[in-house]
Amino acid sequence: MAKVDETLPPPESDVQTEQAARQAELAVPAEIAADSVGVYFRTSLARIKAGESGILPVIAGLILVSILFESLDSKFLTAGNLVNLLIQAAVFSLLAMGEVFVLLLGEIDLSVGFVAGLGGVIMADLASPAHGWPWWSSITMALLACAGIGILQGTIITRIGLPSFVVTLAGLLFWEGVLLKILGNGGTIPIQDDTINNIASANISPLAGWILMLVLVGLFGVTLWRRDSKRRRVGLVAPPPAVTLLRIGGALAGGVALVLLCNHDRGIFAPIRGVPWVVLLVVGVLVVWTILLGRTRLGRYLYAIGGNAEAARRAGVSLATIRTAAFMLCSLTAGIAGIVYASRLRSISTSIDGGTLVLYAVAAAVIGGTSLFGGRGKAIHGVLGGIVIAAIDNGMGLKGFTAASKFMVTALVLLAAVTIDALSRRGRVET
Repeated sequence: MAKVDETLPPPESDVQTEQAARQAELAVPAEIAADSVGVYFRTSLARIKAGESGILPVIAGLILVSILFESLDSKFLTAGNLVNLLIQAAVFSLLAMGEVFVLLLGEIDLSVGFVAGLGGVIMADLASPAHGWPWWSSITMALLACAGIGILQGTIITRIGLPSFVVTLAGLLFWEGVLLKILGNGGTIPIQDDTINNIASANISPLAGWILMLVLVGLFGVTLWRRDSKRRRVGLVAPPPAVTLLRIGGALAGGVALVLLCNHDRGIFAPIRGVPWVVLLVVGVLVVWTILLGRTRLGRYLYAIGGNAEAARRAGVSLATIRTAAFMLCSLTAGIAGIVYASRLRSISTSIDGGTLVLYAVAAAVIGGTSLFGGRGKAIHGVLGGIVIAAIDNGMGLKGFTAASKFMVTALVLLAAVTIDALSRRGRVET
């Protein structure tokens, strides 16, 4: 990965600075200019043909995977299995969302698996009877520790100039050693706090699910409508009102489908209904990170650096600060994933396979649509990629396939996703 000389003086001319800023903005995903729905969709189709396919490949892949496994086992698309699949996908999706931040820069973080494990260990240890911390302070301290790890690794990468691959690979080994040191060989810390355990095992009531869904979709609709209306009033690029309404309607349809699925009785010996708390947690992280990437200066700078680091530097962006922030957000999100992992198992032990988790994290982000070359990716890509990874694991598990088969199929899906990314990138360069 090419390094940018951050010691160069900034451009002396305001014209140079303005030109660099324009170049940096090219890396930020833009809206489509259209006066009607027909023009909008024709322009969208042209962008897809040019390589800007967005999340369409992963959606198509998820549909194909679902059809394949349903044809092999009719239990795959049952409500109980699909909700279990969403719970399985939570850790993968959270880790992938964290990885998106560094992949946007054209970097990589190989330590997230054991950073997640260390977050779970810190939380479980502090919440144990030996220390007696309340659940909220245990979780807070675990997340702060993970964020600190990200800052440390990001500082080494940006200030010393070492490759992120090397630094985070060293981090993978070091934090695995710290985890083993805390737990001891073969050690396990059980989690006895009901609030922590309920993160991955409890559900909200069916009525609360409907109310929460309508509130969230309502907030999304109002925010999206006001944003697009404001852009149209001041002459900025914005989709036609009908397209905005279609987006809101799509969000409502998705919310209704999710709540209907989760409110279906999926119990065997006793009724089990309601949206799992862990699904709400993933949605909450998705919303926050989507806003951060799409509506804040930090997000714009991440896209700008990933698209053209030199142009961003000439525009006045502090590359070292933004890169360090990206690694901090990656490790923080990994900490959230570690808490979910420990909650689901109701314990944390030395059996955590951080190496596999980081491979799945990178695979999920790339399969979801994030580019390995930097400058292109969204939080939703991590969620969708995590669901694909979980669907493959779940579907092959139903048919009794071995772990070796699961790894090989996941590798082929990852290779296909990277190939699509490379071909689409080549198409954009040629056009």
